[in-house]
Amino acid sequence: MEIFKIENLSFAYPASPEKKALDRVSLSVRPGEYIALCGRSGSGKSTLLRHLKTVLTPGGRRSGEVLFDGAPLNDVDLNSQAARIGYVMQDPDSQIVTDQVWHELAFGLESIGCDQKTMRLRVAEMASYFGIQGWFHRDVSELSGGQKQLLNLASVMAMQPDVLILDEPTSQLDPIAASDFLNTVRKINQELGTTVILTEHRLEDVLHGADRVIVMEAGRVVAFDTPRRVGQLLYREHSPMFAAMPAPMQMFYGAGEDGENCPLTVREGRAWLTAQFGETKPKVTRLPEEPGLPETKHPALEVKDAWFRYEKNSPDVLRGVNLTAAPGTLHCIVGGNGAGKTTLMKAVCGICKPYRGKVKIDGKPLDKYKGKDLFLGNLAMLPQDPQSLFAKDKLREELLEMLPAGTEETDERLLEAAKTCEIEGLLEHHPYDLSGGEQQRGALAKVLLTQPKLLLLDEPTKGMDSFFKKTFSQILGKLKAQGVTILMVSHDVEFCAAYADAVSMFFDGQILTTNTPRRFFEKNSFYTTAANRMSRHVFSGAVTAENVIQLIHENRGE
Repeated sequence: MEIFKIENLSFAYPASPEKKALDRVSLSVRPGEYIALCGRSGSGKSTLLRHLKTVLTPGGRRSGEVLFDGAPLNDVDLNSQAARIGYVMQDPDSQIVTDQVWHELAFGLESIGCDQKTMRLRVAEMASYFGIQGWFHRDVSELSGGQKQLLNLASVMAMQPDVLILDEPTSQLDPIAASDFLNTVRKINQELGTTVILTEHRLEDVLHGADRVIVMEAGRVVAFDTPRRVGQLLYREHSPMFAAMPAPMQMFYGAGEDGENCPLTVREGRAWLTAQFGETKPKVTRLPEEPGLPETKHPALEVKDAWFRYEKNSPDVLRGVNLTAAPGTLHCIVGGNGAGKTTLMKAVCGICKPYRGKVKIDGKPLDKYKGKDLFLGNLAMLPQDPQSLFAKDKLREELLEMLPAGTEETDERLLEAAKTCEIEGLLEHHPYDLSGGEQQRGALAKVLLTQPKLLLLDEPTKGMDSFFKKTFSQILGKLKAQGVTILMVSHDVEFCAAYADAVSMFFDGQILTTNTPRRFFEKNSFYTTAANRMSRHVFSGAVTAENVIQLIHENRGE
């Protein structure tokens, strides 16, 4: 019997009843399966997952049925659902309800009336299994984003659920923490037999472990099969969703290959690439050298020997940071969760004031800007949590807030920003009814309306699908052409490798190194791209799938 069976499920949100967020979805999930769910932002992925647990089901017009273990989900009592259906959300903070780690682990068990002896045993087991013993008694507020998400997962697993549902669980984690988290999820599926249904933009870390893949488009299921068959189908149909497939698969088909035996993992991709040349060393092993870092006598942003701590007796978060960003460039900063990257962004915009060192914007010290002058056409920041920018009932009102009232130019600029960020059809929606990617695009439109000279972006691609990332790169390219300087903190190494002008590594409160993308990523083992890990034994300096495909074609004389 299927653990979940969805029959002809359709759903529309109240804000746009004529548009179906889910359109006649029918599928079934077998016990113990690992299901990956993918699709563009707004395709209905999160909406579908929320229909798999009654307390999370959004309000709106719905038809069709969801069966859980053979019974209508609405007939399954909430206690049973709480115990048997685990759900991990995109934002770690939105799910944590207590202030202590140990209490968070026990909270769900307390809620379903578990006895003390069983509760203690399960909490101890989960703390040991997930490696939480070292921070078992800490305050939740002291944890990094990766630790919070691991705590959420452990708290859910303490209830011993039959099904584990995860909605973009690694969107706020650095690449290493994300990989560790997803490996833990796979281990739970393999060792405990827990059914896993997961939506994730990092398909490279997910697809190889999935039994089947669901692809959604405009509320419909357009593919549901094994990962390799889905990849082949998307490629042959020239589907834009193919751009979201893992880099080894993209390189395989991009090199002119075909068939179901495409590589899914870096290891498989490395073996395939080796076989392309056999014992013969390729003639062309490196792309032409890229230009070095741009030099400027008048940087748009200069941070010099900046030190900062949140409390007088607490450790320093910034420890002598030095950073220079040239005008009209995209400067990306990568590094682990909790390293201090967001604090650096706050220091640049004056929220966190360094007790030593200087921050200069356009050559002028930060403390020389009076009142709101800093934010009037000079600087704007897109925070990590886009919801922190929303206070209105409609997205249109959020954008209008940034514009002069009641002029023809206001309407034109609003529509232009909406079109640029692909949110024209969402203007009448409540911002909190949007998906994570849609919220990110709405917040981006709001920030761009301020027309800044220096734009700070904290994890801007979080929740964005691969399609809008290309559009986003074009938006940034237009801004750079207008002389706007962009400082971006990101865990998305693939995006940084493809589009940045300069990349810095942030560690232990400092900028350790800065270089051009290819020079930066080709030297790293973990903070690098799948394409580089897959090809570095054959090619040098290839850090994107396009780089590898280009070198393959050049060696074939194509």
